[in-house]
Amino acid sequence: MSRDGGPGEAAGYVAEAIEDLIRIADIHRLEVLCYLLDMARMEATEIGRKHGSPKE
Repeated sequence: MSRDGGPGEAAGYVAEAIEDLIRIADIHRLEVLCYLLDMARMEATEIGRKHGSPKE
């Protein structure tokens, strides 16, 4: 087992960080960027679920 929390925890952290980036992009009406970031957020969330992220 990984000492850094493993892929589930990493993916959960990435999903949270992306949420902050989506908020910033949304404020500035960067619609395509919001869409792409949301896709990445969904992927990170799914990976977190598959690997047992403690936050999911």
